[in-house]
Parts: sequence; C-alpha cells; structure tokens
Amino acid sequence: MDAFYASVEQRDHPDWRGKPLVVGSSHPRGVIAAASYEARKFGIHSAMPSKRAMQLCPQLIFAPLRFDVYRSVSREIRDIFSEYTDLIEPLSLDEAFLDVTENKPGIPLAQDIAKEIKQKIKSELKLTASAGVSYNKFLAKIASDMQKPDGLTVIHPIKAIRVIENLPIESFWGVGRVTAKRMHELGIHTGKELRAQSETFLIQRFGKVGKLFYEFAQGNDHREVEPYRERLSVGCERTFGEDLIGKEQIIARFDALADELESRIKKAHFQGFTFTLKVKRGDFKQVTRSQTAETCFLLASEFIELATKLLETVNLENKGVRLIGFSVSNPAVETHSEASFNRQLLLPFEPY
Repeated sequence: MDAFYASVEQRDHPDWRGKPLVVGSSHPRGVIAAASYEARKFGIHSAMPSKRAMQLCPQLIFAPLRFDVYRSVSREIRDIFSEYTDLIEPLSLDEAFLDVTENKPGIPLAQDIAKEIKQKIKSELKLTASAGVSYNKFLAKIASDMQKPDGLTVIHPIKAIRVIENLPIESFWGVGRVTAKRMHELGIHTGKELRAQSETFLIQRFGKVGKLFYEFAQGNDHREVEPYRERLSVGCERTFGEDLIGKEQIIARFDALADELESRIKKAHFQGFTFTLKVKRGDFKQVTRSQTAETCFLLASEFIELATKLLETVNLENKGVRLIGFSVSNPAVETHSEASFNRQLLLPFEPY
C-alpha cells in the first residue's frame, strides 16, 4: 500500500525508475512516507526516520510529497472500479474493497474482473495493482498481500482453512505488536494455534475482538462492504525542525494548529464532542489527552483554551517536543451505510 506514492513518482519521473526512492523529506528529522521496492531491498520502510534510511542507502532518492497528485490518481482508480460495481469501500487512497457479487458487465468470475481491472490500471494509468479474491473481507485482504507487486491471488473456500492455519498470527486483522505479544505468551503463533482456541477463551483474554479472532480463524467474516463510511474524526498535526523546549514554546504553536483545525472542520461539515491533544516528545514517546463536552467543539479559540488546559496534565520530563496534534472526534450525528449487501466474492485492490 505504501509503495503507491513511490510508484506514482517513478511513473512521473522516468529517471527514477528502477532506483531506490522514498517519498518524504530528506531532513534529518524527516520521516519516510513511502518506499519503492528498490528501496525496500535495503531494509527501508514507511515511518522510518529519514536519517536512518540514508544510512542504509546513501544513494537514496527523496521525492517530496504531492498529495494532490496522489488524490487525483486515486480518483482515476476509483473511476475504473466504478465501471464494475458501485459497492466500493475505500480503506485509503490506494486500497479498497469491491463487492462484485453482482457486477455491471455481468462477468461470472471475480477473478476475471480482477484481471480486467488490473489491465486497465496498467494501460490507462501506467501503474500496477495487486488484488485478492475471496468470499469475505478478511480472506480477500490476506490474498491481496500474498503476491506483490502486480499480483493476483484467489483463496477458494475449499482452501481457506489451510491458508488460515499457515498464517502467522501477525497477519490477522486487529493483531498489532502488543496483541501479538499477548498471543505469543498464550502459545498462539499461527492461525492453526488460534483455531485450536475456544471462542470463550479468546473473549476472556481479548474482549469483544476475541470473537472476531475466533470467527477469522474459522474462515468467517460477516462484515459487509460499506460504500458509505462515517467520518469519525478531523485532525491536524505539525512536526517541528527543532524540539520545542518548555510549555511556553509549545503553547505559542497552538494558534496555527487551532486555525487549521477550525478550517478543516468547517470544510468537512463535521461536529464532534471530544477534543484531543497529541504531543510527541523528542524521545518519540507519545502522549494524548482528551476531553469530552456536552456541546460540540467548533472554534479555534476553544481548541487553544482546551489544549492549554490539557497540556498542564502532560509530564514532559524535561524532554523537548517534536510534534503537536489537535483533533475532534466523537461525531454529533451518527451515520450508517445506506444498505447492506449479500456478498460472495470481494476484491481488495492495492495499486503499486
């Protein structure tokens, strides 16, 4: 997924093709947003500090972020998807689920639809895409990760359990670093070991998400493709070239952030009851503080006042601050998908 930005840059700059390239700033305090496959061979990946990336590959090419271009390409990809189905659930600019149980061209096999879409993306946009085909979202996503780049993998119901049993536990949706550690402590390292656990056991250890882990391990996923997704939050943040020392310097940066957040909220027609302050220290430790009110947060003046109050509860431990973020969440109006759909085969697409 992250290679999308890098692939667009290599497409638009022929001299960069076949060379290790990252999207992001070369500033020593910069962070990599995306890495080409050539760069990945050096161990470079997204979210890596730029300084470390340059140490791994001194000849690394840095391309500045061009979000307007990536959004434009994303819309073009979405237009191609729309030729086959209206049931499209975007996950990000470069990834989406498609429900093609009933598709516009009337093509019987989802695999054939995937091939056509991949060919159109390649011929019209000069990019390659990976796709996964299966009977639910969990397995379709797993399939899409199996052959990259330019891959197409089908997980048939008959083979699903065998595939699941061979998966490392880290491949399961909802299993991050912390959850994986807890799984390992319980002796669960693979899908096969997860399948051996009872639903009651998993719910006791992991709460509600334990039920999902149990279902996934059995090859089940009842989540629908949701074309209409609710916006849950609006936010903005700033990373600084030098650490901010002391709360006065931090508060001095609140005005610009507050104005931007107010502008974004108005543009998105968003109203939320919870305001969150995010602070990342120079040692990369991140702290968040939130407050929920009975009325919605809408104005820059409110953000500044509340952020200043919340900052007083943050122990900086005499560390500088490299990043500040503001966000509003807990939306005032809850929206839902306008329809639910009976699905058989789904395709998550990841352009590369």
